[in-house]
Amino acid sequence: MNAYLIAALYKFVSLPDFKDLREPLLDVCERNDVKGTLLLAHEGINGTIAGPEAGIRAVLDYLRADPRMATLDHKESWAPQQPFYRMKVKLKREIVTMGVSNIDPETMAGEYVDSAGWNKLLDDPDVVVVDCRNDYEVAVGTFKSAINPETDSFSEFPQWVQQQSQRGGVLAGKRKVAMFCTGGIRCEKSTAYLKSQGFDEVYHLQGGILKYLEEVPAEQSLWEGECFVFDERVSVKHGLEVGSYELCRACRMPVSAEDKQSPQYEQGISCPHCFDSLTDEKRERLLERQRQIELARQRREQHIGIRVEIKKEQARARAEAARQRALERQRQKQERQQKGA
Repeated sequence: MNAYLIAALYKFVSLPDFKDLREPLLDVCERNDVKGTLLLAHEGINGTIAGPEAGIRAVLDYLRADPRMATLDHKESWAPQQPFYRMKVKLKREIVTMGVSNIDPETMAGEYVDSAGWNKLLDDPDVVVVDCRNDYEVAVGTFKSAINPETDSFSEFPQWVQQQSQRGGVLAGKRKVAMFCTGGIRCEKSTAYLKSQGFDEVYHLQGGILKYLEEVPAEQSLWEGECFVFDERVSVKHGLEVGSYELCRACRMPVSAEDKQSPQYEQGISCPHCFDSLTDEKRERLLERQRQIELARQRREQHIGIRVEIKKEQARARAEAARQRALERQRQKQERQQKGA
């Protein structure tokens, strides 16, 4: 039985008093048994929350009671278990970090294309289709013929645009660019950035991949694979059903059934994404942590303290895995340059 309603939400809107909104919002969430993470910044709100349906509705009603967020959009899905361990409301400089000032997604974003019109846009040979997500997300699934920028963080996207706008790049001389991301928020910012760089015909998938998978039947879909999501479901399929991926508990990267057959995979210890960064000291630390997790599971305890340490370890491992991927891409680039010389 799917007892927990999950709401993914965001809105770009000027919130100069965003710091004052944190405590009241956190209180409403906690009183309604809602967990997850919400980000507040001067430019708006972003996040995903989960809880009993009545609790989620209460939080959404509270947010929309603020006239500035009356048109707040959200996407829903269900899960049999609570996908979050606690409720956090964080204050940020940006609700999605790009690191570029002087762009306003609220007024500068590209043209929305709904799920029904997206396939037609993808079939247009004059349109360059770009996946705005990170490399590890794209590896789980993407649209046919979409370009993968191979970024490890969204803050790398502007540099990719600058490089690919030069002669010989995939964006050079192109008039039509279509972008997509998980829920739509990165697209709004990336299309606003492209328009600031002189691109006139810029489109993005309204509601993101999640809305597309919810509305478009599998037999009509141009989506390949599954869609990575930032909670304990890990990935979703058409109809937003829970997918087949799991998380590596060492680095929090998505792990496929094929990955789990690798000799580099050991539950809670390593996977093909982080194996190369595993030192003997780290391995021993992860082994002890895994033993503690198993003990907590046997006692039916959540062990929040252990979860905090897991998050820290995962952040370190993910950063190291990203560094290794960047080095490998640089090596491959140098090899291509040498062959072309």
